[in-house]
Amino acid sequence: MTLFSNAGRMDRSTAAPLRRRLLSAARFEVIPLNNLSSQLAHLPLGASVSVTASPNKSLEDTWRLTSDLLSRGLRPVPHLAARMVESHQQLKRLVQELADLGLSELFLVGGDAPAPFGPYEDSVEVLQAILELDHQLDHIGVTAYPDGHSFIESPVLSSSLRKKQQLLEEAGMQGHAATQMCFDSDAIREWLKRERREGLKLPIHLGIPGAVQRAKLLSVGARLGVGASLRYLQKNSGAIGRILLPGGYNSNKLLSPLAGSLEELNVTGLHIFTFNQIEATVAWRDNAVATLKI
Repeated sequence: MTLFSNAGRMDRSTAAPLRRRLLSAARFEVIPLNNLSSQLAHLPLGASVSVTASPNKSLEDTWRLTSDLLSRGLRPVPHLAARMVESHQQLKRLVQELADLGLSELFLVGGDAPAPFGPYEDSVEVLQAILELDHQLDHIGVTAYPDGHSFIESPVLSSSLRKKQQLLEEAGMQGHAATQMCFDSDAIREWLKRERREGLKLPIHLGIPGAVQRAKLLSVGARLGVGASLRYLQKNSGAIGRILLPGGYNSNKLLSPLAGSLEELNVTGLHIFTFNQIEATVAWRDNAVATLKI
């Protein structure tokens, strides 16, 4: 049987248990902003929580929130934004602080800063520097862009992803690639099939929006590098009406068409962008899990 053959695809009913497992174990992304505190109580105890890094904040802010989430009985994974690292000493200290907290995973991003704060231009350089440290990490996640990036060419993105995979393999380090949001299920499938053919072996965590209000989703689209997908929605007749519900986005509209391909494409996790709308997102997730049990 050839890779990605139609015969090898699971039908949607067979794929339901896998979708249920992925949704049940999904990681929730939060942003260290003032509007987060009132929402934290809605995170399920023991949930995996991804903590973003923003150039409007500091990496120390991300680490402080990580420590707070840990004290609440959650499993936080901080984002380390390469372009926000001010020095090698800061990098060494942040990695050591993770070990002091008993954490062994981080998520590495390039970052949205218009210029590097310090010596590192991109996430490949920071990954190399981390792997040379006396670290206690056993898992590093990296970014992937099915929808492209606002200022990085697609061939460069692919080359960088495979370089990070190579560095992780050479270090004997576990890792995964989490995708930026993309609303076009066909584009996700074709992108991942192409990357797999070209040598991508890392497990994929599929990035999906939670129950996010329509205005919030549209307003952040360009900043998050999902402009092409938003244009896809706008150009396809009725797509916004079908996909963006009055209360918010329904990620089932993205997951359902991909259901039969998740296993063969080695999609092992879901990374849910909450935009700090945690209560609504967790309620949507719980309802989706319950529906798949029927």
